Amino acid sequence: MPLPPRLARISDCLGWHAERQPDAEAVVLDGRRLSYAQLAAEVDRMARALMASGVGKGDRVGTLQTPSPDFLIAFIATASIGAIWAGLNPKYRRDELLHPVRDCRPKLLLARREVQGRRYDDEIAAMREAGGIETVVCYEGGDAGLGFLALADFLARADTVTPADLAARRAESGGREACLLVYTSGTTGTPKGAVLHQQAIIDFALEQNRIWPVEPNRALNYFPVNHVGCTVDLAIPVLMAGGCTIFLEQFDPGRTLDIMEAERVSFWGSIPAVFSLQLAEQAKRARDLSAVQMIVWEGAAIPQDILGSLAGFGVPMATNYGQTESTSAMAAEPPGTDLEPLLNSVGFAFQGVELRLLAADGSDVPDGEPGEVCARSGYNFLGYWNRPEATAEAFTADGYLRTGDLAVRRPDGRYRIVGRVREMFKSGGYNVYPREVEMLLETHPAVTQAVVVAVPDPLWQEVGVAYLTLSSAATPEEILGYARARLANYKVPKRLVIEAELPLLPVGKVDRTALRKRAVADFAG
Repeated sequence: MPLPPRLARISDCLGWHAERQPDAEAVVLDGRRLSYAQLAAEVDRMARALMASGVGKGDRVGTLQTPSPDFLIAFIATASIGAIWAGLNPKYRRDELLHPVRDCRPKLLLARREVQGRRYDDEIAAMREAGGIETVVCYEGGDAGLGFLALADFLARADTVTPADLAARRAESGGREACLLVYTSGTTGTPKGAVLHQQAIIDFALEQNRIWPVEPNRALNYFPVNHVGCTVDLAIPVLMAGGCTIFLEQFDPGRTLDIMEAERVSFWGSIPAVFSLQLAEQAKRARDLSAVQMIVWEGAAIPQDILGSLAGFGVPMATNYGQTESTSAMAAEPPGTDLEPLLNSVGFAFQGVELRLLAADGSDVPDGEPGEVCARSGYNFLGYWNRPEATAEAFTADGYLRTGDLAVRRPDGRYRIVGRVREMFKSGGYNVYPREVEMLLETHPAVTQAVVVAVPDPLWQEVGVAYLTLSSAATPEEILGYARARLANYKVPKRLVIEAELPLLPVGKVDRTALRKRAVADFAG
């Protein structure tokens, strides 16, 4: 299926496919299957109901929902009328849900009252009060006593808004208007709402399909709806390709493989930690994954043993590097089977992105030297919601986004991430970049994953503590000896801890903050 042209609204791209392949599958969740024509009709109905409920341009619409067709319908409908959508993760606890609602104050909330046996009535009521929400719509049914409106009653309001009214609203919406609020993980402080615009999402999705072509494009999406990976990295690129997103509300590694086999998933996209779980399940009982045409990981570097196992599927692999604030990729590796660049780089600058590596004084560093990754492009976010000072700090004077990541540019033009500016530490006066040490430790045959954090030291100022997971038996002394033979002494961790598993954030990344706190408590000084 050809890609649509560069249109102004995601809903236009959906409509483009609905006209050309109305009966093709667009989204699937269990027994629910929507064609492109059906998905477009449901988006239009939702958009008209939002308008009838007083949602105007720039208003926020919160959605407490799982990865599902309903999440995608709400997002595209909201964006299509110039409003701003914010996803809320059902796995979050009360205070985690209240923060973004207090911050962005949605006019309307679309909510699930129950997910995986957990009831949300109390949290929904608290969010309505905290955020001054005017209308609460519940997918499973309303409750007059609680002031919850049933979804069917809400959608009936659509009849009061004509298709011409909807078309007129859409005609004045789109482009670089804000459409999506994504609250950053907050590992270093209170989460901030990154404001993304519609044109960046469309342009990124088109370009991703050009560099990672898959036909037919069928992908499994189980990422939380409040994460850019769910919306920007998977759902919209698949839609842009005229493909089909198969949703899974509750991640389970064995279940993901069952679905991939049954639904003939062709685009296997995930994060390294999840691949590890899936590969373990595949080893227990092999599924037929012959439909897979490409394997892609994002969000973290991949350990060597996981990469080797994925290579066994015999299909091209790729990776990229990006942030929420850049709408997604700033660099990407074209699909291939050469393991060296896949293991040791994040590829080349993404199409349309200017990358610079800057020293602390703002000067460009030479190739091979670490510098902060700074990016300038039309993909960059509009700023942090209600945080003008934080927004100003996020950019250089000439408009480059400061990522806080450290990278080196290789002789072949690829970029290699070596750590975070704030993760870099000084040991005996020397700079230590944790990712460099982690990558070396992960070349040991027994090491699956390594995470290095710094703790204060009275002699050396700071020293490294490494937390490892293993695939086979090895002692800390053996692994440290391996590191000493390959690293300068000041880079070698002074402590090494072997764990059954490492703590993860809700999005699947290692919780470095938790490990740093543990290391300081156990080893500092």
